[in-house]
Amino acid sequence: MRGSLFGLTVAVKDIFDVAGMDTTSGAPPFAHRRPERDAPAVAALRSAGAVILGKTVTTEFAFADPSVTRNPWNLAHTPGGSSSGSAAAVAAGMAQVALGSQTIGSTIRPAGYCGVVGFKGTYGRISTEGVTPLSWSLDHVGIFARSVEDAAGVFSILAAEPAAASLSATMPSESPVPEGSPRRSNPPRFCIPRAWVDSVATPGVRTHLDEVAELLRRAGGVVDDVMLPPGGAQIETDGRLVLRVEVAAYHSRWFSEHAAEYAPKIKELIESGLLVPAIDYIRAHEARYQFRREMGSIFSRYDALLLPSAPAPAPPLSENTTGDPVFCAPWSFAGLPSIALPSGITPGGLPLSVQLVGAAAADAELLELARWCEARLGFSAAPPQ
Repeated sequence: MRGSLFGLTVAVKDIFDVAGMDTTSGAPPFAHRRPERDAPAVAALRSAGAVILGKTVTTEFAFADPSVTRNPWNLAHTPGGSSSGSAAAVAAGMAQVALGSQTIGSTIRPAGYCGVVGFKGTYGRISTEGVTPLSWSLDHVGIFARSVEDAAGVFSILAAEPAAASLSATMPSESPVPEGSPRRSNPPRFCIPRAWVDSVATPGVRTHLDEVAELLRRAGGVVDDVMLPPGGAQIETDGRLVLRVEVAAYHSRWFSEHAAEYAPKIKELIESGLLVPAIDYIRAHEARYQFRREMGSIFSRYDALLLPSAPAPAPPLSENTTGDPVFCAPWSFAGLPSIALPSGITPGGLPLSVQLVGAAAADAELLELARWCEARLGFSAAPPQ
């Protein structure tokens, strides 16, 4: 019998184990491995009939040092990171779907930069076993696709597999919205964290978000402005502290001997993580949990947050950056589901993208809402040939 993903072509970020292929993690040889079996996420796709085409480029250890991959829309610009190759492969038509990851913004941001759909579910819904960790408590498996329907189909297969227990502190199991409960309103209700967005986004991105909001209103949606709860002011600082500690813990096996071989940004991250007191690490986790609980007050009134996927279009390669993940970080650090939807093109020919963020465990409801938005956005552009 054919599986539900029969014939779907899938590229895999090179932090996932694929049997018989080296997992390089974009890193020097001391960290390479040759697995004998697939990571559970890869195995689940194979079992559903998907065709695994091969590996895609990742930044070193899935952090912020840029990779060699370029943006298919303009080769002088970054595709984002750390899932740079996965986003570019789907945008360029090399694969229908690609697996990536997100610890801060490594799915949503590159999807936005490359004009494709990018989805990460609630923390823990997809197993990260067999995936090189950046931060156990923050890592999510991400999905890149050309449509919400394809992303949803892949997610339904991956989320059906039992996720491996985290090796570190995990999000509390309670959720402000029980999984499977009805979520999408009629009409759908969106909210924009306006003050925060306006303080960070470029004028062009702010204007585009306003245009998308008006389009959704004309289609029958409700779009209001809201303030983020108090924990929003500190969530990025707390999340990055957790990241620093856990990346240092993972790399401690190699770092004393191979520090000189690490790329600059990941090296600096590890060195800073080695200096964090344990009590600060525990308090940062508590603050993340509190912010997640605080977000429940917003999701009791709205179906999703609406905001840009990134504060600006893809930066040029000359800036030596994978871009700013500021609009992705809170939802990664709180373990909330989010999805990037391509929504426009700049006058210079680069993609623009909006992001929807949903309540914890309301992954299916967020995907349903994304389908509704996708149909009204009507994005059909493709990179130049």
